[in-house]
Amino acid sequence: MQKPIIGIVSPCFNEDLVLNETSNQLNTILSDLIAKNCISEKSFAVFVDDGSKDKTWPLIKENSKQLKHIKGLKLAGNVGHQNALLAGLLTFKDEADALISIDADLQDDVLVIEEMIQKFTSGVDVVYGVRKERKTDTFFKKNTALLFYNLMKKMKVNIIHNHADYRLCSQRVLNALAEFNEVNLFLRGIIPTIGFAKDIVYYDRLERFAGESKYPFRKMAAFAWNGVTSFSNYPLKLVTIIGFLIFFFCLIMTGYALFALYAGNVVPGWLSTVLPMYFLGGIQLFCFGIIGEYIGKIYSEVKQRPRYFIDKRVD
Repeated sequence: MQKPIIGIVSPCFNEDLVLNETSNQLNTILSDLIAKNCISEKSFAVFVDDGSKDKTWPLIKENSKQLKHIKGLKLAGNVGHQNALLAGLLTFKDEADALISIDADLQDDVLVIEEMIQKFTSGVDVVYGVRKERKTDTFFKKNTALLFYNLMKKMKVNIIHNHADYRLCSQRVLNALAEFNEVNLFLRGIIPTIGFAKDIVYYDRLERFAGESKYPFRKMAAFAWNGVTSFSNYPLKLVTIIGFLIFFFCLIMTGYALFALYAGNVVPGWLSTVLPMYFLGGIQLFCFGIIGEYIGKIYSEVKQRPRYFIDKRVD
């Protein structure tokens, strides 16, 4: 069997503190796999600069000159992690038999890349990197992550538990991914919907090598909400359920109001007017917010604006 060409795609945003180490590790991994005759000498790792404001791009250019297997792709502006990752995958999908996506912070164990490739050469199209456990997470991070995956499950979103964006995709999976034109990207939900043969490799997530996380709680919450509203209409169904529950609750409150009125234990007009007004007003705003979120997504999709522009490339 011909040795496969493997590409590693890593989106970067202000990662100058960790970039040299990541470049060296990925270059070493590829060199070792080539020496073992596991992959082709044409294999590479590409860093996608997502509009960084620090020295990320100059370091990418320097490493591409010094390290044999390192390439770089610079986007014209900051488009977000998912769009930057997509830019790397779609730009290089025709230059490799499979592409592996990995973050630049070195928290995903690069040593399981060999196992991913072994599963790919055995006929698997998608190999998901899944965390064994969350020992390195804080109590808050661990429980919010658990809430995220449980929420996705409840909302009927097809997602791999404890999987982020560390995965191998074959060329035919990437060609299928190119058919998805939506602007509101959630690759963790899109890839599993494509299908084809899949498998999992498990690894222990490591401490961040240097720098700070680019996903604080605010961005994590926004990312989770985007995933829900991009792949599930369950929140809209939830509005109907809430409406029915309010109707049922109002019937009970009506009975209670009449009972209290005859018993003389209530201020006239307060229970029957003020309480339902505030309650129903709050529920209406909540439901309008959910509906508005979906309308906003429709607005974004209808415009069909480009998801990214490529500024420069170095090989």
